[in-house]
Amino acid sequence: MKTSHRAHAAQQHTSDFLRRIGVRELPPLTSPFDPGCDPLTLRSHLQQSSHLYASLKISMACWMIAREDCTLSKIACARQYDVPVVTGGGPFEIAVAQNELAAYLELCASVGVTRIECGEGFTHLPLKAREVVRMAEERGLEVQFELGKKHEGMFGKAVISGLIAKGFQWLEAGAVQLVIEARESGKDIGLFDEHGTLNTGFAEKFVEAFGLSKTMFEAPNKPSQFALLAHFGPYVQLSNVRLEEVLRVEIYRRGLHSDAFGNAKLRPAAPRHVAREFDSVPVPTQ
Repeated sequence: MKTSHRAHAAQQHTSDFLRRIGVRELPPLTSPFDPGCDPLTLRSHLQQSSHLYASLKISMACWMIAREDCTLSKIACARQYDVPVVTGGGPFEIAVAQNELAAYLELCASVGVTRIECGEGFTHLPLKAREVVRMAEERGLEVQFELGKKHEGMFGKAVISGLIAKGFQWLEAGAVQLVIEARESGKDIGLFDEHGTLNTGFAEKFVEAFGLSKTMFEAPNKPSQFALLAHFGPYVQLSNVRLEEVLRVEIYRRGLHSDAFGNAKLRPAAPRHVAREFDSVPVPTQ
């Protein structure tokens, strides 16, 4: 009686194969956002991809008007998978404008988030960075600051200089990270022009100032994600990625996507026993 090869084959693992073909082992560098999905959906995404999450943003104010037991369930699930939870910047700005920052920070600490995002994307922030960070740290919360306005279009040179100065103020005050504004459209906002094209020179100024470890770029759609990865390589940090797009972003980051394999910054290193037949593939330019 014949026995199939499958019956005798030892269990093969995806991680072993990825190492065999030269794919980089990377730390979590993508921070997806939950736009208000149900707890079961979020749990499924965490089960599948949490090892790739640098953090999870519970975006906008959806978490504040959903049923509170569902919000608490989602935050607890993220913590179960060791994923830090960060609130979006909108509720922070509104809390400050309504003179209720202390109450907002108490709420964030109470529901169990790790970090709050601060900014002045559509309001004016009258408080100093050190005061905000102090208030957050007193409640066990980390702070990240978002650089950029939501309704003033693409950055100009003078704007970049001012944002870099502001970024240093927040880092010196104790913020753990800076986020570069992009919004959902990825067009005519921040680093992207009206066609969604990335201004790589402006993007580089933030990285030169703060380094890749302190800089996170909002990349809400495929063109913005691929452009940043293609330019900076696999270690760039991306934020505001949709939950269902995380795996696509990560295969691009590792050179496993057809559009990334020809880019020397992203392509897996060739195993020693395999000829570098793809060394002649032209690298896409920005």
